[in-house]
Amino acid sequence: MAELRYAEALHAALREEMRRDPSVVLFGEDVGTYGGVFKVSKDLMAEFGRERVRDTPISEQAIAGLAIGAAMLGLKPVAEIMYIDFLPLCLDQLLNQASVLPFIWGDQVKLPFVLRTQGGAGAGAGAQHSKSLEAMVAHIPGLKVVMPTTPADAKGLLTAAIRDPNPVVFIEHKFLYNTRGPVPDGEHVVPLGKAAVVRAGRDATIVASSRMTLESLKAAEMLAAEGIEAEVIDLRTLRPLDTATIVESVKRTHRCAVVNEGWRFGGYGAELAATIGELAFGWLDQPIARLGALDMPVPYSQPLEMATIPTAEKIAAAVRAMAR
Repeated sequence: MAELRYAEALHAALREEMRRDPSVVLFGEDVGTYGGVFKVSKDLMAEFGRERVRDTPISEQAIAGLAIGAAMLGLKPVAEIMYIDFLPLCLDQLLNQASVLPFIWGDQVKLPFVLRTQGGAGAGAGAQHSKSLEAMVAHIPGLKVVMPTTPADAKGLLTAAIRDPNPVVFIEHKFLYNTRGPVPDGEHVVPLGKAAVVRAGRDATIVASSRMTLESLKAAEMLAAEGIEAEVIDLRTLRPLDTATIVESVKRTHRCAVVNEGWRFGGYGAELAATIGELAFGWLDQPIARLGALDMPVPYSQPLEMATIPTAEKIAAAVRAMAR
């Protein structure tokens, strides 16, 4: 094990996979000479050269299209969209090309590429650089959607995503880049589609992902001081969704809260709540609590920004109300 920052763990996965497999290539805005806006790709151009690490023009649609074409021709591209706020600019490539080409061509073509991006609030980056749009891409059949929380999962899930034969949208959180944790040295693979129970409990289940997992763990600590033991599940992969782990937990705790940083209305939490309601309704003693961002743009002011998204205090209050 090594103690790494989240950004360093992602860098380790990229470096190790590029060393292992010469078909892995990296491109995007400022990923080469500058090393990425969050330094995830620092020094990779120096090691692997400009043929495998390329800076691109500021055109998200072109970046996504390049990833699709390169994957069709046998490469394993890792393309970066600098902020998830700009993901809609390449939505046509994802929705009408990447997600459907294997289906249209009878699975005669594979698209093994990863589209890395980052989002989330908390850094005072304003309304155009702070969104959480995971629900938008999770809605599309044919795409896998990953949101790691810990440095270890960041490395293991990115490695698995690069090796996956399907298109993967890999969503990081800007607030997590400097968080630290133990990360296995050498090859480390975390299977896509498998959630993790990161805290055991008996009184309620909290289902979250990315930064909201950390807020949920803080909420669970607050609740434990009151005698309420909450179980926390980190989804890790939004699509495919590990329904078995969630349902098993709800059957034991009989209460559930779903937490997502995206907008509450029409958000990923709504899909979670509906799925849990369908599969575990008979075991629920209370309606499912659904926490998400307020239905408004993300404010630039950090105090106002934090007021619009779920926090540990808000999560604890929702679970407390169910438990009592």
